[in-house]
Parts: sequence; C-alpha cells; structure tokens
Amino acid sequence: MISELIHVNLQKLFFMMYKTIIQQFIQQNNYPKLQLKGVFFDMDGVLLDSMGKHASAWIQAMQDYNIPFTSEEVYLYEGQPALLTIEEAYQRTFGKKPAAEVAEEFYSLKSYYIDKMDPIGPMKHADKLLQQIKNQGLGAYLVTGSRQPSIIDMLDIYFPNTFQPDHRVTALDDIKGKPAPDPYLKALSIAGIKPWEAVVIENAPLGVESAVAAGIFTIAINTGPLASSILSERGAHIVLDGGMTELNNKWKEISAHLIS
Repeated sequence: MISELIHVNLQKLFFMMYKTIIQQFIQQNNYPKLQLKGVFFDMDGVLLDSMGKHASAWIQAMQDYNIPFTSEEVYLYEGQPALLTIEEAYQRTFGKKPAAEVAEEFYSLKSYYIDKMDPIGPMKHADKLLQQIKNQGLGAYLVTGSRQPSIIDMLDIYFPNTFQPDHRVTALDDIKGKPAPDPYLKALSIAGIKPWEAVVIENAPLGVESAVAAGIFTIAINTGPLASSILSERGAHIVLDGGMTELNNKWKEISAHLIS
C-alpha cells in the first residue's frame, strides 16, 4: 500500500515537472503551443545498441593510423558525419587534413571493423516505445549521421514498416551534418510539420545541439559514458539516465503535454 502511494506521488511529480519544462520551452521560443505530430529519432545508441561496437571500431581504425582516440571522444563526436570526425582527428594529430582518398580509405577501414563484429541488436524497449507512438497516431522519422547501409538496413529488421526511405535523413543527404540544424530542419520538411509539432530523441551532445538549433523540443537519453550534465549543457530539455527503457516508461507522462 505504501509503495503504491509512493509510486502514485512520483508519477504526479514527474507529470508536473514535465509540464513546467514544456511550458518554459513554449514561452522561450514564442510558440503557440506544442502539438506533437512527429517523433524524430537518432539511430546509434537510441534505436540500435551499436555505440559500443562503433567505439571499438573507431579506436581500432584510429590506432591503425597512429591517431590517439578514446571511447569518450567517440561519444563526443557521435552524430556528425564520419568523414568530419576523421578530418578533425587527423588534423589534430598530423597538423593537416587527410587527402580525400585517405579519408575514404579510413572510413572503409572503420566500416570493415564494425562489419566483422557480432550483429548489432536493437535498444531495449525501443520497439515498445515505437508501438506507443504508433498507437498515438504519430509519425516516426530517422535522423542519423550514419551513411553505412549495413547498419541503417537493420532498422527494417528490428522495426519493420516504421522508417520507410522517405522517413529518413542520413549522411547520404546533401546537407550539413550535426551539430548544424540542417538534418532536423530537413526532417521537419519531409514530415511537413513545424518545430512545435515535433520532438527529438537523441543520445549524443552534437545531436542535441542540432535538434535544439532547429528549435525542436529535445529529449536526451544517456546511453554512454558521458556525464548527463553534458547533454543538459548542450541544451537538452529533458535528460533521462535510464535509456530507452526509462523513456518508454515515462512516455505517457511526457507526451501528455506534447499532444493537444
């Protein structure tokens, strides 16, 4: 009985907290209201449990080129186009940008390492969250800095009939990548909705910057080694430490203020 009462009180507390955060977001952006129609998802570390493998592949490829690189850096760079990550790391180490063919060979090596690993699985409870979103009549869209088909195609395996080709923004699109707002602005365009009609689910600092710069309410789920404060500092409106599981559990309370 006492535990049930505590649970009910916590639910009420979360409900009021999210209401306050969302009201502040509306006022700061001078939006009429939030009227959710689409949910924009990052891929790695949000839909797919791939970041650990990405970190290992990046570090291995960097070592092959004698470039120091840490797991924390993988998460800090996550979201931006891979070729930009290669250029920045190469420039830092050797004092110059790599030739275009060197950068492409580097990326192919990183892709080779990750393709050699065990298959990437879905993030726990991502399917349940997507089902909730479908039940609410909302559209789901992919916004990723990846251009690796072997990984992107896994979405069709784990989440069939969810992220159709015309519901995807990837590094193959001819736009500036995260942290520029362009990927999320393009997502708004293909969805045919306004910034106050969308919400972003991200896990990476650069992805959060991109979404916030596009004027979209942003929920960050911390699924890596970085401190949650980094995601808050980059502008995330809500930060959850429990990954997709926590977001799935709290989606009803959060989305109640986003759908009117």
